[in-house]
Amino acid sequence: MRLAIPVLALVLSAQTALADVTVFAAASLKTALDQIALDWTARTGSRVTLSYGGTPALARQIAEGAPADLFLSASKAWMDDLQDKALIRPETRRDLLGNSLVLVAHGQAAPVTIDASLDLPGLLQGGKLAMALVDAVPAGQYGKEALATLGLWVAAEPSIVQSENVRAALHLVALGEAPLGIVYASDAVAEPSVTVIGSFPAESHTPIVYPAALTLEAGPDAMDFLDHLSGPAAQAVFQANGFLPLQ
Repeated sequence: MRLAIPVLALVLSAQTALADVTVFAAASLKTALDQIALDWTARTGSRVTLSYGGTPALARQIAEGAPADLFLSASKAWMDDLQDKALIRPETRRDLLGNSLVLVAHGQAAPVTIDASLDLPGLLQGGKLAMALVDAVPAGQYGKEALATLGLWVAAEPSIVQSENVRAALHLVALGEAPLGIVYASDAVAEPSVTVIGSFPAESHTPIVYPAALTLEAGPDAMDFLDHLSGPAAQAVFQANGFLPLQ
């Protein structure tokens, strides 16, 4: 597994040689961040390389020396880890966005109320419940916590199929390979082949917060891009894609 890090670093080095800002970002940010980066490039002429993945994998790649100017995490804990290792500039760290957790179904489906009485095995009818890695990736961790809080985890666990990130879990539902999935609300907005059939109560899981910070290696344009992400134009794009503003 560790051999993959130098290979990734070489690939990214080739890409970032032409980039002004290299961003490592949680996979759930892709649809909104792609658009925001295009808008910023059109305004400034500076180029952005976006590398998406599960938050733990990205954090580990930064710790192994992969080139990144900016890290956008779906978990405070992984940003804390990089800060403890003195790999980010703590004075640039900020909480950028919030999100919510939803249950999605393939195609059209009737809405349900997500509470302790929800019959997940009955809804699945022998199919799988797609989730990001429940003990590693933030979306999976939030989902596991929500199911446990509602008393649904034990019944659901045998049916869960885990993916390396939340977009991969969403893809399984979009293809019909899993009838249901637990993803962020923003992911559901990005995929027309799924229907949100219910939202998890906010109190059933830890608040979902996306922190952002510059790395120690950040170039001169990275701070401008980070400030842009916090500004009204970018925040409007994030909100249009299902993310929540942080007051």
